[in-house]
Amino acid sequence: MYNHAPENYICPFCLIVEGVENEHVLTKQDDIVYKDEYITAFIGAGWWKNNKGHVIIIPNKHFENIYELPNEISAKIHEFEKEVAIAFKEIYKCDGVSSRQHNEPCGSQDVWHYHLHVFPRYKDDNLYKTSRYLSKPEDRLEYAKKLREYFNKKTKK
Repeated sequence: MYNHAPENYICPFCLIVEGVENEHVLTKQDDIVYKDEYITAFIGAGWWKNNKGHVIIIPNKHFENIYELPNEISAKIHEFEKEVAIAFKEIYKCDGVSSRQHNEPCGSQDVWHYHLHVFPRYKDDNLYKTSRYLSKPEDRLEYAKKLREYFNKKTKK
């Protein structure tokens, strides 16, 4: 329903879930901060100058957009969104949190696999007024490590 992925689309987010690193995937396996049987969360490769280390949450099964996403998977994604927000407050010491999700070309979707962005926010950070740039894998490691440790401790409780 309301699909826009080109024919023979190679989904980079499906490759992340499968553990693949190649020319179709900007995200490295080291960027993953959480994974269970339903969802995967990782540090996004695209960064904004004042909001580094944001997290993208995806369903492990391929659903192109919100129109296809089953309610039970949506609930898992949004329950984890709250966990990410709390982790940002504790680890990043941010002033707030924003989430956003895009559907279809006119909705600014650019990867044809449902995904939710969760951003750490800071006073006067101008998130929506700054440009995105591609981060380096080594720059993402520190953020991923701290969040992975945080979520590993929570799951052991």
